[in-house]
Amino acid sequence: MNLLLVAVGLSKVVFGGLVAALGIWLAFRGLNRLLGTDPTVDLSQGNAAAGIVHAASLLALGVLVHNAVSATFDAVDLTFRGSSVEPSALGRLLFFALTHVGVALLVGTGVLALGVLLFDRITPGVDELAEVRRGNVALALVLAAILLVLAWLTAPGLQATLNGLIPFPDLPPSTFQSPS
Repeated sequence: MNLLLVAVGLSKVVFGGLVAALGIWLAFRGLNRLLGTDPTVDLSQGNAAAGIVHAASLLALGVLVHNAVSATFDAVDLTFRGSSVEPSALGRLLFFALTHVGVALLVGTGVLALGVLLFDRITPGVDELAEVRRGNVALALVLAAILLVLAWLTAPGLQATLNGLIPFPDLPPSTFQSPS
């Protein structure tokens, strides 16, 4: 049994769970402010339109933040591949990982807000948010699609931008393999 591998795996589970919990909280709070409603009230009253928009915002934020968590895990794996791990390297990695994920969550929340604003601009004369609050499922489906498309199309750019924040360790040249 490799106890180091078990510890790293468990730390990844905890880190991923904490990021997911924070992302869910941000998505609900951010959308709550945009819609001017309380998601728990919407869901308890069976407002399917609001449920669709809330679900899409969670999925969109998950798409955006997934790459940040994956890059963090890659950096952790590379750090533990080295011959010795310095405590200062772990502290630096943790700082940059939290910064990386924090920026991804903030940008993700901004992308969701942008999606709502974009939808508002392309449908003049319609109060989209009032329609969602009233339970307009057709409108909610289109808004949900806009949120998901924005997330899917901005995620690669966000990943490329944020990868520069992770201090990937220097590996000896013998660890690199040319593509086959």
